[in-house]
Amino acid sequence: MTTVPIGRVGPTRPQGERGAASVLALSVVAVVLVLTMGGLVVASVVVASHRARVAADLGSLAAASAMQDGADAAQACAVAHQVVRANGAATQSCSSMGADVELRVTVRARLWPEPATARARAGPQR
Repeated sequence: MTTVPIGRVGPTRPQGERGAASVLALSVVAVVLVLTMGGLVVASVVVASHRARVAADLGSLAAASAMQDGADAAQACAVAHQVVRANGAATQSCSSMGADVELRVTVRARLWPEPATARARAGPQR
């Protein structure tokens, strides 16, 4: 006849593995948090880049339109600066070559130290 100890049913665990599931769960949570933060940083940079492109495009189109309406280069760049600022960006440079206007803008990314920059050119069709 075989005797079965009372109180323990099933396989026993070695003493060195107690708490291993807690460490594994914390590791998984840490990895998920790091990946989430990385995704948020990338998303912040992408949004800033898109905002910079939109601001540069709209600003250069506004400046080119002002030049076609008879404004000089300084007035056209002032119009571009207003449009860029209204779109949450900062004008880096504005120049005109004939009837063409070239505009460079920057937008600060929230989670990245470097700002996003964009360049746009607008003018009459060639």
